[in-house]
Amino acid sequence: MTAELVRGQNQSLPQVRLEIRVSAGTPIVAGATLSDEQGRVPGTEWVAHPGRPVLPGLEVSRQAAADHRLAFDLDALPERVHRVTVLLALPTGIGGPVRFGAVAAPSVAVTGLDGSQVAGYSITGLDSESAVIALELYRRQGGWKVRAVGQGYAGGLAALFTDQGLPEARQLADGINEAVVQGLARSVAPPPPRLPNGDRTRQATASAPPQGPPGAGASAQHQGHPGVPRQASPYDVTDAPIPVAQPALGGPVDYHHPGRQAAPPVAGDATGWSMEERLYNQVWGMFEDLARTVAAYRSAVDFADSRLEQELDRALADPRARLVGQGDAARDAAQAKHAHLVNQARAALDRDLTQLIAESDVVEPALPEAFARWDSPVWQGYRVPGAVPMAVRLGDLHVPESESLRIPMLVRLPLQRGLWIDSGRSGSLDPLVDPDELRRLAMDIAVTHASRLLAVYPPGAFAVHVIDPAGSGASALARLVRSGVLAAPPAVGASGVADVLSRLTRRVDLVQMAVRGGASDSLPSGLDTAQQLLVVNDFPHGFDDRAVNQLRYLADEGPDVGVHLMMVAAREDAAGYGPLLDPLWRSLLRLTPMPDDHLADPWVGHAWTYEPPRLPKGSQVLDRVLTQVAEARRSWNR
Repeated sequence: MTAELVRGQNQSLPQVRLEIRVSAGTPIVAGATLSDEQGRVPGTEWVAHPGRPVLPGLEVSRQAAADHRLAFDLDALPERVHRVTVLLALPTGIGGPVRFGAVAAPSVAVTGLDGSQVAGYSITGLDSESAVIALELYRRQGGWKVRAVGQGYAGGLAALFTDQGLPEARQLADGINEAVVQGLARSVAPPPPRLPNGDRTRQATASAPPQGPPGAGASAQHQGHPGVPRQASPYDVTDAPIPVAQPALGGPVDYHHPGRQAAPPVAGDATGWSMEERLYNQVWGMFEDLARTVAAYRSAVDFADSRLEQELDRALADPRARLVGQGDAARDAAQAKHAHLVNQARAALDRDLTQLIAESDVVEPALPEAFARWDSPVWQGYRVPGAVPMAVRLGDLHVPESESLRIPMLVRLPLQRGLWIDSGRSGSLDPLVDPDELRRLAMDIAVTHASRLLAVYPPGAFAVHVIDPAGSGASALARLVRSGVLAAPPAVGASGVADVLSRLTRRVDLVQMAVRGGASDSLPSGLDTAQQLLVVNDFPHGFDDRAVNQLRYLADEGPDVGVHLMMVAAREDAAGYGPLLDPLWRSLLRLTPMPDDHLADPWVGHAWTYEPPRLPKGSQVLDRVLTQVAEARRSWNR
């Protein structure tokens, strides 16, 4: 029976393997501290947080999110641990709220592995606090109990850790916030607006989109449209908890995934004000469904593995196992149960994957140019658009459980974060690839991204500048130069670097002053008001300290006034600048020239393998598209 706790109330826990589910209206950090019989936290190694999410007996989330699932196995905690404190905090440095009084009251729920709720607690009455102790799990008379605490701290995590006796409280709090910022830097773009109930419900036939070519209709901005909520955060997820495919106590296993539908898939079968928006939302729904169904599968397999381990331990500890054959029989029975659970989970996963693959087969051919792969037939009939699309495709994403299913990686326009095309060996890239080949591939991918951006914007609405100090990217840049789509020839040498950076920083300054002063008409008549993309190759070659500071300024201030950055660089090449460039790297979305599993989703934090876009071998589609873009640009300039 569920107990809804009030501050100070406690409740016995009927089991030792459980989850604590956290729900908030904004991205928050969830963590836990372990303390001894005297209530002391001996050191930072007794704190689970995004930078160190796993401790013996518990695991917390690796990033800030609006929803969390914390896993506990209380029997696996060290014997010295007598109390587990569950803490929540508002992260700093990501532009969100700074006090709990400004957001909806967070809530926590203690559940069993089958999803049945044991106790719940809504943390009300918070105001200036930015960190709070939500719950305590503590030993009592051979068992465990949970207590609702709700103790807030206006001084944030540093004050909370100080109160628990940690001498390194400030350093630990800073380290947690740093881990959160890094986690944000590796997350994919925010999900689309969702229905109030968070369900990806299929629209009725009566409200089906009008027939027409994919992408027909202008993109709606949803300002003032009733019934279409806008999300304040990339991590606002209002769905029900992730289904956990585990045996329910006393009942059959239900592996049904609520996001999957039995009806035949239809392209554009999602909510939205235009076909383009419906397709965009449908792609994000597929991405979320795949994330959650894989989470259910992995959770079920983890449960089966843990159960197998426990049953084998019991079999070995039982003296009767020493009798001939009895130990082997117990082990065989445990293995059979394990195989049965895993097979059930895999069957459920395969069923969901079959539906998702069928949906992908229908959706992919219907995507407009901005969302489509380069081998899509839609590019054969390309025409320079008259309006800016909602989003642009930067590649594909997949997980190991289904490498054949690729989800388009769509990023909203205009870009709110710059891009870093990593030409180094950071991450899990193939160590056998030659470094020079990596740099060449990285520049090819950068040109492909820049070309797509030019292709999906109307004439005169997007301009590309290139800094190539040593000329090492000349081969990859040749098609841009040859087609005439660049705003100016690639800048070379230190003087070229200085000239381009000075012009763009001046543009940012002028637009910022005009916007802040409410005097947009006072901008110089010759100022190019188009969105600007600066592609920087071979950084830091040709950059002095002043140029580095200008680059950081563009990365920080540029996106708000239409100046965007695409770095093609290996981070190790800039090691001489030390921590000076760390904020720059963190502010950019890292992409790789080869498949790499470095991106995370905002729901369950899976590591997704990113596949960069590839042109079909021998295809002339990109050259034809760039030729049309250049012709439209010349006509617009006349």
